[in-house]
Amino acid sequence: MKIKRSITQKVKNGKLRGIMVFMMILMLSAPVLAQKKVKLKQADQLRGGRLGDERFDRLIGNVILTQNQTTIYCDSAYFFKKRNFVEAFGRVKILEGDSVTITGRKLEYDGNTKKAKLRSNVVFVKLATATLYTDFLDFDRNTNIANYFNNGRLVDSINVLTSNKGYYNVHSNLASFKRDVHVKNPDYTMTADSLQYNSRSKIIYFVTPTTVVDKDSSTFVYEKGFYQTTSKQSDLKLGSAETQDYKLDAENYKLDDIRKKYLFRKNVVMTYKKENLVIYGQSADYYKSIGIAKVYDNAYVAKVTDNNDTLFISADTLVSIDSPDPSKKRLLAYNNVKIYKTDMQGLADSLEYRSMDSTIYFYKDPILWSQDNQMTADSIHMLIKNNSIDRIFMIANSFVISQDTLINFNQVKGRRMTTFFKNQKIDHVEVIGNGESLYFALDEKTNASMGMNKIICSNITIRFKEGKVNNLSFYVKPEASFIPPHELKIEDTKLKGFSWRGKEKPKREDVVKEPVASDNVKLEERKRL
Repeated sequence: MKIKRSITQKVKNGKLRGIMVFMMILMLSAPVLAQKKVKLKQADQLRGGRLGDERFDRLIGNVILTQNQTTIYCDSAYFFKKRNFVEAFGRVKILEGDSVTITGRKLEYDGNTKKAKLRSNVVFVKLATATLYTDFLDFDRNTNIANYFNNGRLVDSINVLTSNKGYYNVHSNLASFKRDVHVKNPDYTMTADSLQYNSRSKIIYFVTPTTVVDKDSSTFVYEKGFYQTTSKQSDLKLGSAETQDYKLDAENYKLDDIRKKYLFRKNVVMTYKKENLVIYGQSADYYKSIGIAKVYDNAYVAKVTDNNDTLFISADTLVSIDSPDPSKKRLLAYNNVKIYKTDMQGLADSLEYRSMDSTIYFYKDPILWSQDNQMTADSIHMLIKNNSIDRIFMIANSFVISQDTLINFNQVKGRRMTTFFKNQKIDHVEVIGNGESLYFALDEKTNASMGMNKIICSNITIRFKEGKVNNLSFYVKPEASFIPPHELKIEDTKLKGFSWRGKEKPKREDVVKEPVASDNVKLEERKRL
């Protein structure tokens, strides 16, 4: 009997504990269950009604409904309690906690999914961050993401962004804009197919090619990267910039609009439209406030001349100086300057191109080769006329050397020389002051050496035919002597200062640098130069 009573007592105690646990579960779950239901807090009038088999409450005047931290205000509403669904009309307003306010003219709210659909004159406000205007907005309280479509406009303290559709994440403050995106800022406008913007950090993210036009009408195209709109700094990938006079392409951009300092990296291409001039390199630094651009790391220039020929110039560093004053515009090249053209090559320590007078100045031990002719002087400058070399001026210790078919060196030196070009070839050279000449005479029929003419004269004119010396004229008291072949000594065959440097003549591949491997299809044009 004691054993039976003990077993019965244990069963009763077990049932009691089970009931208590069940009641505790109900008590704990009651608030959760309550949170799922939309509650009516206030209405001036309440009328019952039916829609088919479904009952609803018609709420009129100063309506207030709540669910958790969400409060809904409106002028009137249909409240479907069983379905936990609200249709609100009039001056609709949703307060989501203390940071989000949404207003509109119509609302459909599902309390079970916590999704709201607002229509007509919708204004979505994230406190102290941004305001979104649209006529069509869907807001998911679970994810805190607001989606809009059929056009929307996001406004904050700096920017106005519009697009056909997009979304705004309340937690991350990230807005994503899609289709016909426009950005307006006091300093620029942007257009894109897609773009992202963080309204808290004020950072614009480029996800598709984006065209930017700044207040001075310069145009930029960015494909990837970001722009910080308050500090005006950016880190960009694959883009281009264009003004009325210039165009620039690069794969990596770092822009600082406050300091007006812009860094471009990898396969940089700067095009000067009016000059038919293009600068290439792997690195470029542009200082907008002073109008100076520096290009380095495999830098070279390509200038298209007549007959679609191209003059290439390479150097360790290229510097472009822009100015409203045309006389101050410059292109500088310094350290290890090399030039290449199909009919002209050269070397110098440094170089300057002045666009106003279309003249290239070569400094410090300059040397030029035109076909089989070598030209040297203390300084040389080259005049470009109608996109073609017109004249070359050689100043101080001028020296011209050419080889004949017997590998003899014809030589002319003087204080100053001017080389004149015609149809892309040397036509004649004028020597002014302290002229000296060594010229080897060849038999016209046998091409055998007949001897060497040595002439000392103040001024000399050398005429060329097909790039070769044809004849010479001497002015102002010439002193001439002819030395037959058998009397020639080696020391007689070279003028003082003679130095043949034919082995140093640069080739095209010494000047034109290959671009770095890239997926950018625009580089194919460069490879075809």
